[in-house]
Amino acid sequence: MIRIRKSLAFFTLLAGIFLASPTLAGDLQGPFSSSFLGVAAEGYDVVSYFTERKPVEGEKSHSLKWKGVEWRFSSADNQKTFESHPEKYAPQYGGYCAYAVSQGYTAGVDPEAWSVVDGKLYLNYSKSVQKTWVSDKAGYIKSANDNWPSVRNSL
Repeated sequence: MIRIRKSLAFFTLLAGIFLASPTLAGDLQGPFSSSFLGVAAEGYDVVSYFTERKPVEGEKSHSLKWKGVEWRFSSADNQKTFESHPEKYAPQYGGYCAYAVSQGYTAGVDPEAWSVVDGKLYLNYSKSVQKTWVSDKAGYIKSANDNWPSVRNSL
């Protein structure tokens, strides 16, 4: 009887850990992609998309490591802003092309091809892909949200 209780407690603990993991909790961000150089968002300052409404290259002197990837910022202020709420500024779908994820695969990004929708950053492979993305952002976001768990698990 004691052995059964211990086993039940152990499996309950495992189930709690499993169900609380970001993979199952609907995390639309990590794991994050990085460029060939190992930096997120191709080295661009993700905070600048929100504060300056444009992409700005980050500097190595303003960088930090978060979720296993180096993030660069154009200023110490933007770095501090990111540090205080990284989930708010990090791109969706691990920084991969949002359109590609909506189609069930991943692709790199062009930091100049981007959108902020409902306070979330989405990056695209190119400006031509971004034109397609913009034609039905809500539909592509829904598809990408649905696809992300299986796409993420295949990384």
